[in-house]
Amino acid sequence: GHGTQPADLNRVAWRDWTRAAEEAYRGLAARCRRVIIGGESMGGLLTLYLGSEHSEAAALLCYAPALRIPLTAFDRLKLYLGSWFVPYVASAPGPRTAADDLWQGYPVKPLRGVLQLLRLQAEVRSRLAGITQPLLVVQGRLDRTIEPEGAQTLHDSVRSARKELHWMANSSHCVILDGEREPIFELTGRFLDKALSGI
Repeated sequence: GHGTQPADLNRVAWRDWTRAAEEAYRGLAARCRRVIIGGESMGGLLTLYLGSEHSEAAALLCYAPALRIPLTAFDRLKLYLGSWFVPYVASAPGPRTAADDLWQGYPVKPLRGVLQLLRLQAEVRSRLAGITQPLLVVQGRLDRTIEPEGAQTLHDSVRSARKELHWMANSSHCVILDGEREPIFELTGRFLDKALSGI
């Protein structure tokens, strides 16, 4: 449902996303000695899902993991009811960031796709205590797309002996595309050097 057109995202379920991620992981594991799993936003959720399924994964990298989104109970009710009548709504414009020119997502929110994201969130939250791999979490302080506090919840909920949480003061949701991406690339490299060498 990603990388094509918004209507496609309304035709898939969260298990389609986890199935595709599982196939990709198995393909890598068949030809690589060690596999590192990483993703941003919903990709961070898929990273955690795979990590809970594959304790042998070498490390997990989560950038602005969408563990929670800022919705009230009334918002959720409107989302559920609205998804039967409205396929998608325009994304609310926010302040322009360095990530805007690089971002390649949809300009609208497919409502049934958002419902599937909520289901994936619940599934992943139930699995956090089973995660033990080295874990890196990077979260932008200016993120308005998800609840940034979910990054701390994630850090505190996993059983990983090696885990790091980095807050980027001037980054929004797309942290690996925003203005602090170079420092994020550097801290990711340092984290992996330590995690893979066992330091």
